[in-house]
Amino acid sequence: MDITKTTDVPPPAPQPTAEPKKSANRGASRAGDRVFLGLSRGSGILLLVIMAAIAVFLTYRASLAISKDHGNFLTTFEWNTNLMPPSFGIAVLAFGTVVSSIVAMALAVPVAVAIALFLTHYAPRRMSGPVAYVIDLLAAVPSIVYGLWGALVLVPHLNGLFGWLNDYFGWTGILSWQGGPPRSMLTVGILLAIMILPIITNVSREVFRQVPRMHEEAALALGATRWEVIRMSVLPFGRSGVISASMLGLGRALGETMAVATVLSPTFDIQTSLLDPGGGTFAQNIASKFGEATQDGRDALIASGLVLFVITLLVNGAARAIIARRKEYSGANA
Repeated sequence: MDITKTTDVPPPAPQPTAEPKKSANRGASRAGDRVFLGLSRGSGILLLVIMAAIAVFLTYRASLAISKDHGNFLTTFEWNTNLMPPSFGIAVLAFGTVVSSIVAMALAVPVAVAIALFLTHYAPRRMSGPVAYVIDLLAAVPSIVYGLWGALVLVPHLNGLFGWLNDYFGWTGILSWQGGPPRSMLTVGILLAIMILPIITNVSREVFRQVPRMHEEAALALGATRWEVIRMSVLPFGRSGVISASMLGLGRALGETMAVATVLSPTFDIQTSLLDPGGGTFAQNIASKFGEATQDGRDALIASGLVLFVITLLVNGAARAIIARRKEYSGANA
């Protein structure tokens, strides 16, 4: 039997396919991409230009005021811009702004996170929808309405709370009360906490809704309780989002004007107790004194606005740094 030796024939090389003709739609889509890229880039550049213009304006007017200041702009406990020469400082304003914002954040953030967790992981759907809708409405209430409510309803009902705090925690000095009207930094902090609560709650709720369902189901399959699922899966995933939500609330607390001016009895001294009336904030001082200020007085108020501008930038920068350090927990990397 003859065996014929066959040689392996290589398969024919694939023929290059002709490139599809560019259609008019693809050309239009690329033109649209170019237009969108230009608009996006222009918007970003425009935003930077606006921020730079604001900074230059504030710096220029602030330099005019500080050059005429007879006192120390950073440490003077006085605001008399009608004197010749004027004497003013931001020590009281900086202290009041920072303290009232810290009190507001300490009260609002835990409650907001708890509400967000309740709406996303505990409340039945028939309840979570209406409650979330009411919280969204609270975020749209104007500041002056909160201020009027604080002056007419909140302040008259704080005497009992202030007396209780003085009885049990007055020994600390921070919560001692001399019996004056409850128009103090704690009152401002409570009102600001109510105002920023909807913002933090809404953002945190949306972040918690983005938690991968598989993470929660895996924890439940391993025998974890509902709280353990939240502690091990939900909170680590949403940590960056909660920080961002808190910074949004802090930004509103730092710059709040009319509500603070309505419930606070401003004085240019620093009270050691949060319950004693007095103090002030940057935004409240600008709103109350701008209308009657002279040219030098307006420059001084603009100088205080520059300090608030710098504080806001520092807070936002710190928030970005915290988020960047914990980006491994963010939803984008899950």
